[in-house]
Amino acid sequence: MLVAFSVAPSSGDPDGGVSEAVARAVKVVRASGLPHRTDAMFTTLEGEWDECMAVVKECVEVLAAESPRVSLVLKADVRPGWTGQLEAKVERVERHLADGDV
Repeated sequence: MLVAFSVAPSSGDPDGGVSEAVARAVKVVRASGLPHRTDAMFTTLEGEWDECMAVVKECVEVLAAESPRVSLVLKADVRPGWTGQLEAKVERVERHLADGDV
């Protein structure tokens, strides 16, 4: 499965920045050993249900240790039997674009 999620504290920098807190969550993701990608809005993990959800939960707990409120946005692509989709889904789109199919 793929899990795209965004986690952030509700309180923090007076200017509204959350980059330090997000970095703490990304550190958890990287330590998990799961395939992942982080962009400006989400981090996407690939793995089995329980391992992905355990990482998301730990990210929330890390931020909750320093903030009384944490926001979590999560989207999942549950497709049993498929692996390597973190890269393959993007490659399929790029192939259509390169072939002029669209």
